[in-house]
Amino acid sequence: MALVQIGRGQQQPRAPKPEWLKVRMPGGGRYEQVKKTLKELKLHTVCEEASCPNVGECWGSGTATVMLMGDVCTRGCRFCDVASGTPGALDPLEPRHLAEAVGRLGLDYLVVTSVNRDELEDGGASHFAQAIIELRRAAPKTLVEVLTPDFQGRVRALDMIIDAQPTVAAHNLETVKRLTPSVRDRRAAYQQSLDVLAHYKAGGMRTKSSLMLGLGETQDEVVAAMEDLRAVDCDILTLGQYLRPTEKHLPVVDFVRPEVFQGLEQLGTVMGFKFVAAGPLVRSSYKAGEFFVQNWVEREHVG
Repeated sequence: MALVQIGRGQQQPRAPKPEWLKVRMPGGGRYEQVKKTLKELKLHTVCEEASCPNVGECWGSGTATVMLMGDVCTRGCRFCDVASGTPGALDPLEPRHLAEAVGRLGLDYLVVTSVNRDELEDGGASHFAQAIIELRRAAPKTLVEVLTPDFQGRVRALDMIIDAQPTVAAHNLETVKRLTPSVRDRRAAYQQSLDVLAHYKAGGMRTKSSLMLGLGETQDEVVAAMEDLRAVDCDILTLGQYLRPTEKHLPVVDFVRPEVFQGLEQLGTVMGFKFVAAGPLVRSSYKAGEFFVQNWVEREHVG
């Protein structure tokens, strides 16, 4: 098992996407219902903002990842298609609108994420926590997974998320240690992300993280990142192929073959992750509810 390497720093001609990365155009009744409801309630989704390739499949099955605190991020990660700049004021009604949307769509599992709001004293953690609380009140049976920013490592902000008691607390490592400075915003640090996950775990949370492949990492670096995640007792891991959103973003260095992802998935299971999802089109919230129910809820019920 090896990740195909292209010389570091070497400029490569733009290559067509391999067959295994082609997806159908989104459409269908359930997809349109989810899109219409979220638009009516003025809710943003990472599915659209980050140009996720799975939007058709996920929305078609009634699953969406809602993005809180607007659609403008204070950070400028070089892989992300979410707009970067100076965001507007927070909408105090957004947590209630989110809860209303879940009720209207009848979702059993919801992933809630957000842009970074570094200009706010708590990074928007109180707003994020309020959304979880509103969801608990409006839809107590809905399982809520949160994919949070690092809140610059502020313990008080992280504790707000823990106190709101989401079902799963996720924060993405995104890439290997060596590539972090060139891939992520300068305010995002590899160790800080690990510390966030460690704090969530210490607070009793089920934890989750994600890595993108195809940015020039080596197999050893990927395994080392997986080991670092296990060292902070991260429970769930997803690995997927990085896809370049626009010409302004980092180029794809490698298209990692499906069998390499399969090998990493098997390795992750051996390493002790409770669940690993790995594949070219896997994203941090891809089929999150289905994976969680099958690989956690059912096991706990049996146990």
